[in-house]
Amino acid sequence: MRRLLIVLLPLASLCACREKQRAEQDPPVPEERSSSSEQPAPEQAEAVANNQGTTETSSPVLVKPRPPELNATHPPQPSTFSKGIEEPEQAVSSALPGPERARAAADRVRPALEEALALKGLHYGDPVFIRAFKEEGELELWVRKRETGKYEHFRTWDVAAQSGKSGPKLAEGDGQVPEGFYFVPPSAMKPDSTFHLAFNVGYPNAYDRAHGRSGTFIMIHGNCVSIGCLAMTDPKIEEIYTLCDAALKNGQPYFRVNLFPFRMTSGRLAREKDSPWFDFWTNLKEGSDFFESSHVPPEADVENGRYVFK
Repeated sequence: MRRLLIVLLPLASLCACREKQRAEQDPPVPEERSSSSEQPAPEQAEAVANNQGTTETSSPVLVKPRPPELNATHPPQPSTFSKGIEEPEQAVSSALPGPERARAAADRVRPALEEALALKGLHYGDPVFIRAFKEEGELELWVRKRETGKYEHFRTWDVAAQSGKSGPKLAEGDGQVPEGFYFVPPSAMKPDSTFHLAFNVGYPNAYDRAHGRSGTFIMIHGNCVSIGCLAMTDPKIEEIYTLCDAALKNGQPYFRVNLFPFRMTSGRLAREKDSPWFDFWTNLKEGSDFFESSHVPPEADVENGRYVFK
């Protein structure tokens, strides 16, 4: 019995968010255009066993800490941190088949979402844009307003868990959440996710490949643990997934996901002048500033190893 427990306990504690591709999986997420002649490196299929190694267990976690009294019910895991946020509603059953699960989730959350959108002059099914900030542990969803064509902030959710530290994802298995500018088309939506509902953010993109970065199956998903992804809890991912799925089904060809190390203010960036990532983050700030000034997500291309924004 003791030997059995020794074998089972590590497996029970593992909750890696990158999911194996199936043979019939949809095509990969489209990437930014790159002026480089370098060909994209093929993605490496990641075995579940890779997530059990020590490379994922030593990185500090960036999620904002929970009140101490909540730690007893959801203690922090290696490379993960569950915030223990109490959700007022229950998510639909993850035992449902994927498409049925997504439909049931939409039925549950759509009425409240439509009401909240209407209060801001926004409409369910209109184009969406997502950006997330690792240091603050926050994910924002913006919706395009019909009258102006600009994107208006709709809602911010706390990230339940993420792994790694400041800085981009560099390699398969490093436990890092990516930083950069990504796309999510319909083919990247995963209603049958092991982690309730999910979508693949499209890492590695053209910039990542130009810099030799590798990794696969980086998701925004449900549940409250993560390695390299953003875990949002099941009730929250139902809201996020439903809004994104509705926009795609209503004709948005893909929605953009911008991932930042922190809120890209000049003051915050100045504190990182000695960081090896200062130049990279300065480039990211250009894209962030573009959106802040225009409220339109920029088109991010790659030229000479840098992001350029249009």
